Amino acid sequence: MVYKEKPITKLYYSIGEVAKMFDVNNSLIRFWEKEFDILKPKKNAKGNRLFTQKDVDNLKIIFHLVKERGFTLEGAKKKLRENKSDSTPNEEIVERLKEIRGFLVELRDNL
Repeated sequence: MVYKEKPITKLYYSIGEVAKMFDVNNSLIRFWEKEFDILKPKKNAKGNRLFTQKDVDNLKIIFHLVKERGFTLEGAKKKLRENKSDSTPNEEIVERLKEIRGFLVELRDNL
């Protein structure tokens, strides 16, 4: 039986961890939190933001719309209001294609 290491999943991510995932500044995450009502991170007694996996998934959609597809903030809000489910599958496909491309590049480099 082969041991397969499972990816580590956390219940909560700090704002620094989330910003690092998307390679953006903490201030952009705070700004998006104010702009998009689907982002509702919990705050501890100190006021530190704690993002759940659902928040991270919503941030992936926002990042995809704003940074990758070039939507304005108003356009992204409208898209999320009208048809969030339309954006989700596309974002997942793009993410999977990036993984495949990375694998192929690594394979080519090893040849």
